[in-house]
Amino acid sequence: MVTLLILLAAVGLLAWGFYRAWPYGKLGIFAWIQSVVLMVPWLLFFGLFSLGIYLNLAAVLALVVGSAGIYIYLGRQLRKLGQDELLAQRAATMAQSAAAETTQPRESGEEPTPPEAATASTEEDEASHAIPLEDRVALEGIFGIDTFFRTETVPYQQGAIFKGNLRGEPEATLTQLEALKTERVGDRYTLFLLPDPNEKPVVVALPKETDPKPLTPVQKGFAVVLALLTGLTCLETSGILMGLDLAVTPNQWPQAWPLAVGILLILGVHEVGHWVMARRHGVKLSWPFFIPTWQIGSFGALTRFESNLPSRSTLFDVALTGPAASGLLSLGMLFVGLVLSHPGSRFQVPAEFFQGSVLVGALAKSVLGSALAEPLVDVHPLTLVGWLGLVITALNLMPAGQLDGGRIVQAIYGRKIAGRATVVTLIVLAIASLATPLALYWALFILFLQRNLERPATNELTEPNDARAALGLLSLFLMLATLAPLTPSLAGRLGIG
Repeated sequence: MVTLLILLAAVGLLAWGFYRAWPYGKLGIFAWIQSVVLMVPWLLFFGLFSLGIYLNLAAVLALVVGSAGIYIYLGRQLRKLGQDELLAQRAATMAQSAAAETTQPRESGEEPTPPEAATASTEEDEASHAIPLEDRVALEGIFGIDTFFRTETVPYQQGAIFKGNLRGEPEATLTQLEALKTERVGDRYTLFLLPDPNEKPVVVALPKETDPKPLTPVQKGFAVVLALLTGLTCLETSGILMGLDLAVTPNQWPQAWPLAVGILLILGVHEVGHWVMARRHGVKLSWPFFIPTWQIGSFGALTRFESNLPSRSTLFDVALTGPAASGLLSLGMLFVGLVLSHPGSRFQVPAEFFQGSVLVGALAKSVLGSALAEPLVDVHPLTLVGWLGLVITALNLMPAGQLDGGRIVQAIYGRKIAGRATVVTLIVLAIASLATPLALYWALFILFLQRNLERPATNELTEPNDARAALGLLSLFLMLATLAPLTPSLAGRLGIG
């Protein structure tokens, strides 16, 4: 049933995409074909899986790599195809703007006001701006006809929104505006190039005081306390997996410690991945706030950006690197654990254990084969550690708020889609909580701590490239494959349990 729902959701998504793409003609259909190419391997995998036909890991990887390569190739062709149309549209927009600038109605024979001089307003308007008048005038002077032609200034919080027409490439335009801003007002303001509710580019200037703040010593102390508690919960989870009650017999903790170290290693690698990529992009991250839980040791960690993000690509890279690092490590542990499993291995788990995840079940079937038909399966300890690591990583890849998955969706598809994805994720978790309390805890965590979207990048207009989009979709599909369980009937046809 779950697999069928995934298939129906994917087909519905493709149909919705076709409906959205149709009005844009050839370019829209071409872009839609890109999405189809990327989703075909997963539709094929889940479709065959629901029929009891299993594709081994090598075939799945070949399909994924092949589709990603075709996706990137089609993206390059799409950009070439759309270049002429884009230039034509831009030329038409500039012509209309120029015509409006030179043919505005004049009263009493007055000449039209040039953009550099169009900074004065009534005293009432000046008083309504939170930004000081002299700073506003100086900032209005940085705009030009070849970068961003300003038509209106609107007060916004402690800064201002400058409306107008974008005349150049977003990255180059923002660089030029930043240089002029530094000359005129120094470093007192940060510029953001964003889309307004009507998807028209605007420039927002906010005082430096509104930039993200570093953690206080009290907050850092709280992060340390949470890290220590997470160590204890990982130890308790390891004891539960080994059938030990550490609360009653604490002297047995050395037996549970190796499994706990494995879980902590996965958590640590996840955060190191974030930190390394953030440092590479010149972005500051806060200390991680680990979230302890008795069920699986930890839900992962909560981190905050302590500096502005220069682009959506930076947000994507930092968000993806953490789960990519921990996911690959967990998958490696799971695979090695399955390979080392044999009759007489230290742990015995019910065969139903492998029905809890499409990904884990498929991998276990390819390695253990007929051994999964037995009521109890002997497994190596790394199997359990890898499975827990995949679950923790997958939970953080759910497309909601400031989770890694939410940041990935925001980076690729924008804030509007990311907000909708957050609502859908919370609804799915609410439904899933009827079957498992873990979903309820995670939904509450997102609702109270992580539901808000990430702060916009300074350049919010430039989208991540096709390779990043392909990797983002791949990570979301792997998240579904990890968290989606096998149905009893499908598991029976595959000989699992």
